Amino acid sequence: MSQKDLSTEINQIIAKCGTDKHFKQKLRADPAATLKAEGVILPDSVSVTVLENTDKRLHLVIPADPTELSDADLDQVSGGDSIDDGVEGG
Repeated sequence: MSQKDLSTEINQIIAKCGTDKHFKQKLRADPAATLKAEGVILPDSVSVTVLENTDKRLHLVIPADPTELSDADLDQVSGGDSIDDGVEGG
């Protein structure tokens, strides 16, 4: 899966949080399990932190260097095994 595909998947998850409060709560409580339930499978070596912007706090997410994920990791993330980093409640 390309970084662009990964970004698309993450953006869909974030959009769902905006329309489904229960989903957002589940994502905040257990990001890995919630992503897995959505078909987004992460390598065991990847952890997810869910952050939420507020009127007093803004989180900037800086993309990882492209070399941080190996082709093998990207292959594991694509085609039904999926995704990267996330979003958390602050």
